[in-house]
Amino acid sequence: MRITVRLALCSLLGVLLLAQRPFRTYPGAEGPSADTELPADFNNKSELVLARLMYPSGGRGGRGGGGGNWLAGRTNWTVDYPKGDRTFAAALRRLTRIDIRSVEQPVNPDDGDDIFFWPYLHVSMPGSWNLTDAQTAKLRDYLLRGGFMFCDSFFGTEEWRGFESGMKRIFPDREVEELLNDDPMFHTVFDLDERYQVGNFRSMLRDGRTYRADGAEAHWRVIRDDKGRVMVAMAFNSDLGDSWQLADEPRYPEKFSALGLRIGVNYVVYAMSH
Repeated sequence: MRITVRLALCSLLGVLLLAQRPFRTYPGAEGPSADTELPADFNNKSELVLARLMYPSGGRGGRGGGGGNWLAGRTNWTVDYPKGDRTFAAALRRLTRIDIRSVEQPVNPDDGDDIFFWPYLHVSMPGSWNLTDAQTAKLRDYLLRGGFMFCDSFFGTEEWRGFESGMKRIFPDREVEELLNDDPMFHTVFDLDERYQVGNFRSMLRDGRTYRADGAEAHWRVIRDDKGRVMVAMAFNSDLGDSWQLADEPRYPEKFSALGLRIGVNYVVYAMSH
């Protein structure tokens, strides 16, 4: 009987490992400036992997452009990728006890059940996403099963409308709310009662401002499930991806990276403990 059970468990494990997609890389939207060397331990087993949502952008659902062959990279889902992801993973290793893989995992929602293997999902520039009906259904299922999605790097009225258009298709009846200072997300590791806008680097260089369009005021927003767990977190009018990617860039203010990394750490720890 024990042998039969062991064989069954081994067979199930084999199926699960086959279903989970291996590590893969794509060209980033920002070219060599966002690139980084592949860490020597990139293929090591770990407790957590930072997944990044691949998605089609531009067109009917999204604003802000970013069209092109999203399956080949170089579109909006690859903004701040891969350097931002790997810098953030290194910070999580240093600041927490989470056994985290040193490299990210691009996740295509059309790849069968692959998305369900990655409990934390980063979405860059969701103001331009143009999800299919099948992708919205898959993301809804993923989040209701316990997944966590962090949406970052979108600014202003038009990009919010593009984001909201996609999010309303995922959750037509769930409201977006502003996080209050006493919410556990701001206190899982660091106490973050004092927050400010995490600036966008290109806007600083181009206009001397920390934001795009009319996105002058930072908002920390969420969508919850029926039990109050945060499923979707939004850094609206901030750019945490820049704060990770540019943590070693002398022209990028250190205060933005300091806050951006701490917020990211809190969100990951919340996602893994709620």
